[in-house]
Amino acid sequence: YTLSLHDALPIYLELASRLSFFLWSSVPDDELLDLGIRGKLREPGMLEKQVKRMLADNRAQAMITSFADQWLYLRNLDAIIPDARAFPDYDDNLRQSMKKETELFFGSIMNEDRNVLDLIRADYSFINERLAKHYGVPNVYGSRFRKVVAEGRGGLLRQGSVLIVTAYATRTSPVIRGKWILDNILGVPPPAPPPAVPPLKDNPAGESKTLSVRERLALHRANQPCAGC
Repeated sequence: YTLSLHDALPIYLELASRLSFFLWSSVPDDELLDLGIRGKLREPGMLEKQVKRMLADNRAQAMITSFADQWLYLRNLDAIIPDARAFPDYDDNLRQSMKKETELFFGSIMNEDRNVLDLIRADYSFINERLAKHYGVPNVYGSRFRKVVAEGRGGLLRQGSVLIVTAYATRTSPVIRGKWILDNILGVPPPAPPPAVPPLKDNPAGESKTLSVRERLALHRANQPCAGC
């Protein structure tokens, strides 16, 4: 059984619309709409050709800001305020710079058609003077973002935006960050935790010996219900 062009028309138009809203966050342009109406989007190579054309268009910037912001939880940055006593250097300018860094980095992977593993293993990022001072990267001046190769600064997992959205306001969280990596990067979400598992304990006030997060996590794992997670 083969669909006639008339019967298949709604399917082709839906494909054109889905493609346009995914890449441009907007309605199809005349060329894409015409191809959809004539049923040409299903022809060999046509869909790939249109995707490349659309990605080269300035409107594809919408995919970077919408898809990346949703996928990497960058939308949560505005709602997260690190503790001012622990992180007095943090302000809105730094937050916006961190978000811009990740968007530019994701955009470079997409626009340059780089290996998807570069999201993790890349040896470069995009920073300005504000971020450079925060990261301790020398010889970067001005508000303009530029591509910088710096030891220890490449890949998503080292970027301030990702570290903030996978942490608490006062400290890092290996549990939240590990779950984020399993969910968002590896696509293998962990099972739900067993009931009645206590949270990771903070250092009690007034104690002479304080434990690092790593040491407290090791004690937490000593509890049998927590070990598997």
